[in-house]
This record gives sequence, structure tokens and C-alpha cells, in this order.
Amino acid sequence: MNKKYMVLWGCVLLFTACKNHSDKKTEVADPVDQITIQKPTMKWEQVASVDGSKPVARHEAAFVRVGDKFYLLGGRDIRPVSIYDTKTQTWSEGAKPPIEIHHFQPVTYQNKIYLIAALTGKYPAETPTEHIYIYDPATDKWSKGDEIPEERRRGSTGNVLYEGKIYISCGIKNGHIGDHKKWLDRYDPSTGEWEVLADAPRARDHFQAVLADGKIYVPAGRNSGIDPNSVFGGTIGEVDVYDIKSDTWETLPEHIPTPRAGNAAALYNNELIVVGGESTTQEKAHAEVEVLDLNTHKWHTLPTMVEGRHGSGLVLFKDDLYIASGCGSRGGSPELTTMEKFGVED
Repeated sequence: MNKKYMVLWGCVLLFTACKNHSDKKTEVADPVDQITIQKPTMKWEQVASVDGSKPVARHEAAFVRVGDKFYLLGGRDIRPVSIYDTKTQTWSEGAKPPIEIHHFQPVTYQNKIYLIAALTGKYPAETPTEHIYIYDPATDKWSKGDEIPEERRRGSTGNVLYEGKIYISCGIKNGHIGDHKKWLDRYDPSTGEWEVLADAPRARDHFQAVLADGKIYVPAGRNSGIDPNSVFGGTIGEVDVYDIKSDTWETLPEHIPTPRAGNAAALYNNELIVVGGESTTQEKAHAEVEVLDLNTHKWHTLPTMVEGRHGSGLVLFKDDLYIASGCGSRGGSPELTTMEKFGVED
């Protein structure tokens, strides 16, 4: 083959390759069917034990998780601890507390449950506990902890744990009668040291505080006894926020849509969730679930609980929220023995 023919044949090959490449560029892809991705349905549903066991009915109590077990503690009168084992899906009973203890938000520290700034005694003139009480799930034993400074005693506070220290916000000194407090304190369980911090913008009781990103959120609650017509009056719409590092407070612009007290609150999916409660607007306990976006500070709603309830707490386990016991109407009855969870519909 002579050189001239070889050059000519090479040009033909090059032209063909370029044409084929150009044709591929101009091809139109077949249309692809659009796929609609459905968001998972979230709902509340009752959770029954496999053997029919139930927790001891109670309200103005605490619900908290340690490991893979849930604990219901305290409440009116002296009630034994109710323990839910998530592995066996059964309830059992633990030890009774040494005193009647109620109206507190529990804090878990080193796998022990701290009951701090609680009330004791009978309605309406309950008194603050003089000591911290500690329940050890590993041994099922109660112990009396440090004495609370007399001048800082009160109950029905919002409590959170941050960097090994317990923050105690607001509260009430004289049961359901009055002497509401704007106080904020910090307690170090490793040393027993008690420190007074900046007062909140307003007093409140019957609420739960929530920790998120170094800030303490204080939503809902009331000033018990301030309304002469009803102990359930005096609810608070404002949300106050404490910045731990700067020791300063601010008040968010939007009020909670449904003011109530005796509600449970927690951090869920990086949002502040407020569940249940009681108020003057209805006889039954609230079933509303309202959520504060911590970035926009806007409120939105989630599906309501199966049963309205107040005087309990929220437990986060895996991806679900649980709430148990509490009271089905405002006041003290009926006390419930049910548990429900919020999560993706099965």
C-alpha cells in the first residue's frame, strides 16, 4: 500500500469516527418516568406489653431512659418505680422512694437518675424537697443526695444536664399557691457545689426545659395560683432561652400556639417538641403536639397523641418518642397505665 493511499484511508477512518461521535451527541434520551418519593407517615400508637403487664398509675411523675430500659418514678403518694424492658417488652416494679416526691424533671448522670428541686406533700400547699434524691437502676436502690441550699429551694422546675452539671430553672416555692421563681441555678453533682446564675425573664412552673446546642429552652408552663378563678390558669406563651456560655437570656418572638402546663418536652430531630398538658380551655388533658424549629423559631404541629395526658415525660429510644402514664384530664384523675410511641407508621 503506497503512502498516498494510507493517508487517504486514515482520513476516511477519522471522518467516520468523528461523525459517529457527533451522532451520539445529538441522540435524544428516552424519557424516564418520574418517581414520587412518599414521605414516611408519622403517627402515635399504643404500645402494649407482651404479657399484659402495665406500669403503676401515676402523674406529676418522671419518665426517663437509662440504657435499654424506661423508668417511671415518683408521682403523688409513694409509688414503686415502674420499669419497662425494651428487650422483653414487659413492665416490672422497682423500689419505692423514701418519701413522696413529685413535680420534678429528672436528670440522668452517670447512669443514675437525679430527682432535684421537687415537691413533696399534699395539694395545694406542697413543699420543696430539702435534699436531692437519687435512684440507681443498676441496684434498684434509692439514696439521699446533697442538701439543697435553703434559700434556693423550690419545686416544679425545668432541669437539664450540660457538661456534667445540672441546670435548674424557675419553679414554685409554695405548692400550687404561689411564690413563683425566675431563678436559675447550676449544681455540680461531682463536688456538691451550687451556683446562682442569671434570672429568667419570667417565672414559671409545671413545665420541662430542653437543652440544644448549648442553650436551654424554657417553653410553656404556668404561674400556679396566680389566677383566682382556676389553679390551671396563668399559662405562659413565651419561650425563654438561656445561653449557657454568655449567662444571658432572650425571649423568642413567637408564642407556643397552645399554651398549657404539665406538658412534656424534649429535643426530637433537632427540634423542640412539646406534648400534652393541661389548661383552663378544656377538661381533658391536651393531646396536642407542637414543634419549634430551632433555626427559624417557627412553630408547626404534628399528629396528636392517642390519649391526652399531663404530668409525665418523654423518652427517646432509637428513632421513636415514648410517653407513659400521666393523667387523662386536668387535675388528678384519671391516672393512666398506658404507653404510646411516636414514629414511622409500622
